[in-house]
Amino acid sequence: MSPPADVEAAARAAEAFTARFGAAPEGVWAAPGRVNVIGEHTDYNGGHVLPVALPHTVRAAAARRDDGRLVLTSAQHPGADADVALTDLVPGTPGGWAGYPAGVVDQVRAQVPGGLGLLVDGDVPAGSGLSSSAALECAVALAVRDLLGLDWGPDDLVDVARRAENDFVGAPTGILDQSASVLCTAGHALHLDTRDRTWEQVPLDLEGAGLALLVVDSGTTHDHAESGYGERRRQCEEAARRLGVGLLCDVPDAAGLAALDDGTDEGAVLLRRARHVVTEDARVAEVVALLRAGTDPRAIGPVLTAGHASLRDDFEVSVPELDAVVEVALAAGAHGARMVGGGFGGSAVALVDADAVDRVTAAVAERAGAPRSHVVVPSAGARRLS
Repeated sequence: MSPPADVEAAARAAEAFTARFGAAPEGVWAAPGRVNVIGEHTDYNGGHVLPVALPHTVRAAAARRDDGRLVLTSAQHPGADADVALTDLVPGTPGGWAGYPAGVVDQVRAQVPGGLGLLVDGDVPAGSGLSSSAALECAVALAVRDLLGLDWGPDDLVDVARRAENDFVGAPTGILDQSASVLCTAGHALHLDTRDRTWEQVPLDLEGAGLALLVVDSGTTHDHAESGYGERRRQCEEAARRLGVGLLCDVPDAAGLAALDDGTDEGAVLLRRARHVVTEDARVAEVVALLRAGTDPRAIGPVLTAGHASLRDDFEVSVPELDAVVEVALAAGAHGARMVGGGFGGSAVALVDADAVDRVTAAVAERAGAPRSHVVVPSAGARRLS
């Protein structure tokens, strides 16, 4: 039986679809955003990641059409509908929010000549580093799979969603976000090896340990397609080329990066970028080992904080607003804190005692100017609601 929240969300999306299109949808699907416990910018470098799914989702109500058009509407973007012939879909058309679902449909347009109508609704904060775009892509990919009867397994859904973001929208992300949205399960963190795509569910019972994972929106939004994300990826690729490895996570430890320090400014930058990737991959392994061993989860706090320092100093993707949230959360008693997501804005996460949530929340609101925060419970991945 579906949870009451899923039933209510499906009913709202179906009602909105019917009001917009004049007929009921054939179904409603949902996919969650994610917060990464540890493992930033390792996914496109062949490393490991450890995300959890948010309880917040994007819902897609959908039905097939017979006029050869893709019609897209969003509850979060009123007045910004897209209505385009399937034959006119090209990267960048439609643009904006509509590019993400259009990028999914573009990959199967030969199999859906009649067209599709899609209404999307959701509560994953956009631009906050919580993968709202991946949630949108994955919800639509799941809807397309079911409506067309396609033989897509979890890896196929991840690949279709990622291609929409990489090739149609033009954001050079790895597979972390889409994998988390599809594969995560309630009560667990997803330990994913992005090289061979093997994964395991690692139990994460923070509530049982008297802890909470607090996500704080810095109030500074970002856009992977427009930020320095692509530059960081190119720098990682160049560092790997100079080191003679296929991917940076082929380097076993930071000592193996010494060849990048060639006395030039560029070499120094590449060394810092590569050092973050290699040490971050080691931090994922450390956190997973602690959780597997049944250690008090408070022990992972310093590892999270070390990850933030690396993202700030070596990868240089933090911003003053995120640094302030981390500093204030730690001063208010958090066991660890760090920025999450691709950087250049978005959110931070803090591991706090459950009875300290209000205190830390108040502190970051008052002293860091970040009033929007919420506790994250590791939640379920993409699913059909109705």
